[in-house]
Amino acid sequence: MLLVFQLIVAATALERLLELVVSARNARWAFARGGIESGRGHFPAMVALHTGLLVACLVEVQVADRPFLPWLGWPAIALVVASQALRWWCIGTLGHRWNTRVIVVPGMPLVARGPYRWLRHPNYVAVVVEGIALPLVHSCWVTALVFTVLNAVLLARFRIPAEERALAAATAAPARDATGAAPA
Repeated sequence: MLLVFQLIVAATALERLLELVVSARNARWAFARGGIESGRGHFPAMVALHTGLLVACLVEVQVADRPFLPWLGWPAIALVVASQALRWWCIGTLGHRWNTRVIVVPGMPLVARGPYRWLRHPNYVAVVVEGIALPLVHSCWVTALVFTVLNAVLLARFRIPAEERALAAATAAPARDATGAAPA
C-alpha cells in the first residue's frame, strides 16, 4: 500500500499544480475587471504549509515506518476523494472568481449557489478534511496533527479574516467593466 499512498500524494501534488494554473488564469480575469488582491502577506505561509503537508506525508511514512491500517486508511482515502470533489465543486461554482489568492472584483455580488448555499467557506472545509485524511491514509498522525494545528491558525488568524474584509469591501463598491470603469 506504500506505493498507492505515494501515488495518492503525487496525484494531490499534480492537482495543486492544476489549481495554480486555474488560479493564474482567474487572477488575470479578475485584474482585468479591476480586481483587488488582499492578504498577500500570509500567502507564502500557505504555500509552504501545503507543500510541507505533501512532503511530510512522504517523509513520515518512511522515517517512522508508518503502516497502512485498513480500518483507518480506506475511510481516509474516501475522505481525500470527497475533499477533492468538494474543492472542485467550489472551483466550478465560483468560476473565474475562484483563486488561491484573495482577489475580488469590486461590486460583484457574493456567490450563494453550490456549496456556498450552506457554507460561507466550503473550500476551507475541503482543505481541513484533506489535511487530516491524506496523512492518515498511511497513519502519518504527526503530519495530520501538525498540519491541522498550523492550518487552523493560518485560516482563523489570517486567511479567513483577510477574505472577509476583502469581500465586505468589494460588495460595497460599484462593479467595474474590463477597462476598470464603473457602469453608467
